[in-house]
Amino acid sequence: MLPTQYEQLTPEQAIALQQELRQKIRIEPLDKAIRIIAGSDISFNKYSEVVYAGIVLLKYPEMEIIGHSSAISRTTFPYISGLLAFREVPALLEAWNKLETKPDLLVLDGQGIAHRRRMGIASHFGVITDTPTIGSAKSRLFGRYDDPANEPFAQSPMYHREEVIGMAIRSKRNCNPIFVSPGHRVSMEQSVQIIKHCIKGYRIPEPTRQAHILVNKIRVENGPGEHSQLSMF
Repeated sequence: MLPTQYEQLTPEQAIALQQELRQKIRIEPLDKAIRIIAGSDISFNKYSEVVYAGIVLLKYPEMEIIGHSSAISRTTFPYISGLLAFREVPALLEAWNKLETKPDLLVLDGQGIAHRRRMGIASHFGVITDTPTIGSAKSRLFGRYDDPANEPFAQSPMYHREEVIGMAIRSKRNCNPIFVSPGHRVSMEQSVQIIKHCIKGYRIPEPTRQAHILVNKIRVENGPGEHSQLSMF
């Protein structure tokens, strides 16, 4: 099913699609060097149909911004925990398709396999675009963990039953942890190491931090509306 058809789905059908896509997830070592990494973020009011999507490209490992794209669209898919990808992926895919240069890996502000059905937005987007992805979320959606020590880069595995589905990482002292999990075509160990490298003095990694800045800027400048824009620099 195409993301443009997601609005036609009932929540039950969306869950069934997640179960289908789950079979295509590959959690395995990334098989190429990372020269360009990207971060993505989505912004919307909880009960608004307007979705603002942004992707920022950065050189890796330097973390120097080299480009970005954005999209503004609408969705009527309901706001349901565990199914947010069905609201967010269509706009994000629109921004993705505008990128003249695709990154070697995309970090998404959300979950990878740290999801009840292993289909957070990072896994969902990674599977449908066949792109290496990592989820780096600001809050836990699913899984149990012990609080990491209050030291930078202290970490604690996240479990569902006996399976490790992610890692809680203390990116800064005296800050809540972030929740990292592989999305597609990257290993758990690589996901953790890549995200740690992307921490540059802030709680969240630089790729998604810059994407967050971008989508908030677009939201302020445009307000409610239904159009798209692209800027590369």
